[in-house]
Amino acid sequence: MDNLTVSPSPHIRSGATTSKIMLHVIIALFPAMTMSAYLFGGRALMLTSVCMLSAALWEKLCNIVMKKPDTLHDLSAFVTGMLLAFNLPPALPYWMAVIGTFVAIVIVKQIFGGLGQNFANPAIVGRIVLMLSFTGPMTSWTVPSLMNDISTAPTPLVDNYKLYSYWDLFIGKCPGCLGEVSAAALIAGGIYLVAVRVITVHAPLAFIATVFGFSWAAGKDPLYQILSGGLMLGAIFMATDYVTTPVSKSGKVIFGIGCGIITCVIRFYANYPEGVSFSILIMNIATPYIDMATRKKPIGAAQVKKEAQTGEK
Repeated sequence: MDNLTVSPSPHIRSGATTSKIMLHVIIALFPAMTMSAYLFGGRALMLTSVCMLSAALWEKLCNIVMKKPDTLHDLSAFVTGMLLAFNLPPALPYWMAVIGTFVAIVIVKQIFGGLGQNFANPAIVGRIVLMLSFTGPMTSWTVPSLMNDISTAPTPLVDNYKLYSYWDLFIGKCPGCLGEVSAAALIAGGIYLVAVRVITVHAPLAFIATVFGFSWAAGKDPLYQILSGGLMLGAIFMATDYVTTPVSKSGKVIFGIGCGIITCVIRFYANYPEGVSFSILIMNIATPYIDMATRKKPIGAAQVKKEAQTGEK
């Protein structure tokens, strides 16, 4: 009788491709983009377009200089540009946004080998570099059209005061980065991604639940903290990145918990009112170690016997 050879999973090929997954992400971001255009006007659409097109341009130039195959068709550069734009104030000068896409695409993505090789989420690093380099413009907030009765207003997390109602935060009646202010739009996009099986709920729910629990324990308003700032945007669209987050379900939960703890520590005890970007970056760096700790043995995989130190076989 012939021996039956069993190979480890996966055994079934999926029809999902990188371009299809990225297209789903773009579709999921459309509600937030629509709300940003409604709240901040055409400037929001222009800034998003500049980020997407400049990200694509940097990707194209890198492929030419590095003599690599064209990768624009996978749409990942467009998604990076869109996510970076959503993390920027609506009034940020366009040239600064272009610097952000350069950092995201050239420094974080292409220098490390391209899609699948980057150690961190490119849009997150692009935002952090812009925040540290241009603190003034990155913290100048445009007042949404729904708040036309006032001329200026601080973001919800400034000094951790309850400046806005839950409803204001839910629909986007508050200043902030152009893609983060409407929790309703982001949740709608998240539901779509879960429905089409592009993401799972493990990391986002762990992230949000940890912020809720930590906020309650610290004497803060948990719901206010969840709806404020970039938590929804980060939890749904950045803490679920395939490349820079853990593979296993347990690993995703650990990742989300870590993001939640670091976010709250920065929000409550550091000089920055927001900590989502820094928390995701730190946990991106920890992802390989989380994967090693949560790795499961594939069923059917043949064990490789180590040879004796003496060299005997």
